[in-house]
Amino acid sequence: MELNLQPLSTVCHVTQDAFLAGQRLVSFLVRDPAQPEIVRYDVSEPAAAGFAPAGVVVCRWVHLFKPRKPGDTSEKTLKLTAETLFLTLADPSAELTPENTRLVQFLALMLERKRLLKPRGRTADGLRTVVEHTKSKQLFEIPAGDLNPEFFIQVQAQLSVLVGEPKPPSVAGKPLSGGDEPPPPVSAT
Repeated sequence: MELNLQPLSTVCHVTQDAFLAGQRLVSFLVRDPAQPEIVRYDVSEPAAAGFAPAGVVVCRWVHLFKPRKPGDTSEKTLKLTAETLFLTLADPSAELTPENTRLVQFLALMLERKRLLKPRGRTADGLRTVVEHTKSKQLFEIPAGDLNPEFFIQVQAQLSVLVGEPKPPSVAGKPLSGGDEPPPPVSAT
């Protein structure tokens, strides 16, 4: 999963006031049906209560504003991968919202399978799973959850908003409809 996004803004989308270093702000990822791309909105925390973007809010997180270093326009900051989304949402300085918990749990599971995260057990109270990011060696505490079928149905709905609906299967460019079956394979005899 890879998306191209705008980098962190330096001004509030609502008030147009410049962010100050250390200021709390809320970042939103929004899928607007009128636009093909996911749009990122950065809003000061006080202005976030009245912010109502057009489209579906995929996720939101609260964090402190850190100004970019002069000349930092790296391609990495513009690309949103499953790994960078996980690192952003699970960052200890960001506040994990209830709606993002499911997404963070799924991303952790996916990144563990790709060997980008290593499980390190549970916290003493058993409410959080500890994982280590293999590249940075940073530890993250992820809320422990029950990965039952309902969990995957809910996360599938959330991810479909983020990356779009899957395309229906087709054979030779012709979409399959309800009762259509693909033709049997041709054997070379």
